[in-house]
Amino acid sequence: MPKSKRARVVHLTKTEKKGKELSQRLFSNVREAADNYQYIFVFAVENMRNTYLKDVRQEFSDSRIFFGKTKVMAKALGTDPASEHLPNLSSLSPYLTGNVGLLCTSRAPEDVTSFFATYSQTDYARAGVTAPRAFTVPAGVVMSRGGELPEEDDVPLPHSLEVTVRKWGMPTRLVKGKVVLDSDYAVCAEGETLNSHQTALLKLFGVALADFRVDLKAYWSAASQGVKKIEPVPTE
Repeated sequence: MPKSKRARVVHLTKTEKKGKELSQRLFSNVREAADNYQYIFVFAVENMRNTYLKDVRQEFSDSRIFFGKTKVMAKALGTDPASEHLPNLSSLSPYLTGNVGLLCTSRAPEDVTSFFATYSQTDYARAGVTAPRAFTVPAGVVMSRGGELPEEDDVPLPHSLEVTVRKWGMPTRLVKGKVVLDSDYAVCAEGETLNSHQTALLKLFGVALADFRVDLKAYWSAASQGVKKIEPVPTE
C-alpha cells in the first residue's frame, strides 16, 4: 500500500539549507549588481501586488530589482564603513526597513524619479488597509455598483447575492425578488482599518480603494560615491 502524502516527513535541516542558499544567492547578486550599475535606489512599495511589481520589472528590464530579505540586502551593501562593498554604500542601509527593495540601474536619476512619480495602479483593498475614503450604499433597491453610478446606468444586485451580502454585515432583505436596504448602510468610513467583510463588499460593488505605488527613498551614485535622499512625492 503506498504511503500517504499527508504523512510525508519534511526534514528541517533541508529547509534551513535551502533558505541559507537563497540568502547567499541574494547576497551575491546584490553585490554583483552594485559592481555593474551606476545607481542603486532603495524603494518602498505601498499596497504590494506581485502583478504590478512584475510590470515594473518589465519596464526596467535593463536593470536589476531585488525584493527580498532586507537584512541580507543591507549586509550585501554593508552596514558600516568597515563592511561596505563599495565606498559609502553602507549609507543606504538605514533606508532598508519595512516593505522595501533595491533597484540597480544605469538610467539617469531624473528618468527613474519621473517614471515613479506618475506610476500607480488601482486595485481592491485587502483586510488591514486603511480606507482612503468612505463608501455608503444608499437605502432602497441595492444596485450592483452600490450607488457609485447613476441608477439609470446601473442594474439591481442579483437576488442570489442577498444571503451573501447579509452574511458580510449588510442588513438586507428580499422584496419581490429584489435586494433592499431599509436605510443607508456605511460599508466603511475614511481612515477606518478594513476587515475582510468590508473588503469583500467593496470588491463586490467594484470599489477599488488601494493604490499600488513605488516610493523612492534614496539612491547611491557610483560616480559621486554619495547617497542622496529623495523627498516623497505629495499625494492627492
